[in-house]
Amino acid sequence: MNVSIIIVNYNTKDVIRKCLDSIYEHTHDIDFEVIVSDNGSTDGSIEMLKADYPQVILIENNANLGFGVANNRGLDVAKGKYIFYLNSDTIILNNAVKMFFDYWEKSPEKDQIGALGGVLLNENLEMMHSGAPFHSYKSFCKIQMKQMIFHTIKSILLFFNLSFLYERHRKKVPSKIFVKTGDTDGYITGADLFVLNNFYARFDENFFMYCEETDLELRLKENGLKRIIIDGPKIQHLHKTFLGDKNITSFSEICTQISSIYYAKKNFKKSALILRFIIWLDWLNPYVRKQAKKVYTVYYKNQSKIIN
Repeated sequence: MNVSIIIVNYNTKDVIRKCLDSIYEHTHDIDFEVIVSDNGSTDGSIEMLKADYPQVILIENNANLGFGVANNRGLDVAKGKYIFYLNSDTIILNNAVKMFFDYWEKSPEKDQIGALGGVLLNENLEMMHSGAPFHSYKSFCKIQMKQMIFHTIKSILLFFNLSFLYERHRKKVPSKIFVKTGDTDGYITGADLFVLNNFYARFDENFFMYCEETDLELRLKENGLKRIIIDGPKIQHLHKTFLGDKNITSFSEICTQISSIYYAKKNFKKSALILRFIIWLDWLNPYVRKQAKKVYTVYYKNQSKIIN
């Protein structure tokens, strides 16, 4: 088996169908398998996968165990020489899997490669965020400080029924993208991560969601292995961030905050007191605290099920 494609699914019935169809339509001249690790979906995903994609290896987890754990469950049964971690909200537009495989196999420096990724495209087929520099402890604190200020301003606007002012400003702010083909000193986004099937491919299960691919690739860097974004593979990422809704913050933002604390403590060998204090201040905001409680409810509810 050349490649095992691992996809984590959690209530993404409609988009994962498009993802799977694109894989089977465009992937050829290579021996591959598709593994879907489902995190307790309730939208009919499991029934659809069993009925329409019998060739898919389906892993039914008993709850939303998080991104890293679900991927590791797929890794446990993967037979491929290589692992291709792919988000369920992606669409393969060409024979990308074969391109990743050929690049690695034919590279004169194949033993020095740790991970490959492609240049991701958004819904309009424009280049989008495909990776980023590794964060320092200082940059983590800076990001969370800006987010706290942002949440405070948005809360005030919402309280006085002036959220339209935020919407007007948000539409004028261009989004920043990180696209750098070739060997990068940073990390490749986890939406399309192609790695060798070895111990480096396993995620730290203490991350529920976000920062897990950064942590994995930091280990690659520390061991002298390259992370390379290559030209050729065309992968569309349909990911959307809903910053303009009525919530001050999102479920994903809270998960990022929690994960950033663990990442900092693990990789910077610090207690992360400053970072934790900034996030604590943010959580004093009643709107943010309400969302944080939801995250902790999901997280702690399912932690005991990870070991089962």
